[in-house]
Amino acid sequence: MTCINRRDLGLLVLRVGAGAVLAAHGSQKLAGWFGGGGIEGTTQGMEAMGFHPPKYSAMAAGLGEAGGGVLLALGLATPAAGAAAAGTMAGAVAVHAPAGFFAMGGGYEYPAFLGFTAAAIGLTGAGRYSLDHATHHVFDRPWTLALAFTGSALAAASVLSRRAKGQAAAAVDDA
Repeated sequence: MTCINRRDLGLLVLRVGAGAVLAAHGSQKLAGWFGGGGIEGTTQGMEAMGFHPPKYSAMAAGLGEAGGGVLLALGLATPAAGAAAAGTMAGAVAVHAPAGFFAMGGGYEYPAFLGFTAAAIGLTGAGRYSLDHATHHVFDRPWTLALAFTGSALAAASVLSRRAKGQAAAAVDDA
């Protein structure tokens, strides 16, 4: 009889919970599910926040959240999933930072928590109760971890840089 490992069970609960929240949040952006604006509404929101090109930014945010969330919940390609979700949440933190920390005032508390959770799962691994374990960690190798987090950091920096340039250009146009 196999003994249930509490660490692996805890990782399963954390992965499925955080992954489901991220997937639902991303599906609002991509498909308009759960009261979201869909890609059109998200594109308008991205444009209003200064992201350029806004549709690309909307797609990237939705895919990072939904795709990263689904992969985290499944425990598949966990380092890449954690990195994608954490990078997407880093962008969300930057957007919410001017409102302060607490979510109640529009701050970055919620996306920061999701980002840290996704990053921790990506670094720790999915545990025994996962597709990574079932596939003998084909998509969960040390080089995958390094590549995923480097790629995610570069992508987040690029998106935020384009936003800053767009905001600067808009300020010049308004002057």
